[in-house]
Amino acid sequence: MKFLNYICSIMGIAVMLASCGIFINKKSERPLPSGNETIRPIYTSPFTSKAFQARNYAMENEFSARYCFFIDMSIPSGRKRFFVYDLEKNIVMMSGLVSHGSCGDSFSDEAKFSNAPGRGCSSLGKYKIGEGYRGQYGKSYKLYGLENTNSNAYKRAVVLHGFSCVPDEEIYPRALCNSLGCAMVSPSFFERLAPIIDNSKRPIVLWIYN
Repeated sequence: MKFLNYICSIMGIAVMLASCGIFINKKSERPLPSGNETIRPIYTSPFTSKAFQARNYAMENEFSARYCFFIDMSIPSGRKRFFVYDLEKNIVMMSGLVSHGSCGDSFSDEAKFSNAPGRGCSSLGKYKIGEGYRGQYGKSYKLYGLENTNSNAYKRAVVLHGFSCVPDEEIYPRALCNSLGCAMVSPSFFERLAPIIDNSKRPIVLWIYN
C-alpha cells in the first residue's frame, strides 16, 4: 500500500511539473503583431546615401575622405542647412545657416538654380573648395564647380565666405538675406569652417543639392 502511495505521489509531481513547463513556455513566447498593428520602419539618416556617394567620389578623385560639406537647399533658408559631415565617424559635426542666390530678383525667399553667368543664382552640384584669399568680405575660399550644373562657378566668382547679414541662430519662418550665388554663412560659422579647410591635407568637397 505504501509503495502504491509512493508511485501515485511521484506521478502527481511529474504531471504538475509538466503543466508548469507548458505554462512557462507559453508565457515566454512573444505574441505576433495583430493585423491592425503598425510596424514602425527603421530610421535611416538623411545623410546615409549622400555620405556613401561623397566618400566614394572623394576616394576616386583624391579629395578629402574625412570631411564633406553638405548644403541642402530643400530646407528653408531660415533654418540651418549647411552641414559639416565627418565621413569617417558618419556624424554631423556642426551646422549653420547659409544664403542662396537672389537669381536676378531684388529678394528671393526660395532658392532658384542656374549656372549662367550674370544671373546671381545658386548652382547645384559638387564643388572643390579651393585656396583661401582676402577679398571684399575678408577671408574667403574659391569654389570650383565639378559638374555641368556648376561649371561656371569660378568664372562667376562664386565663393565660400562669411557676411554679417547671416545670423548664427535660426530665424525661420523668416527668410535669410540673399547672396549672388555664393555660399554665404555667418562670420562666426565661417571661423569654425576655416580651420577644417586649412588643415585638410586634401581638398574638401562642398555639395549643394535640393
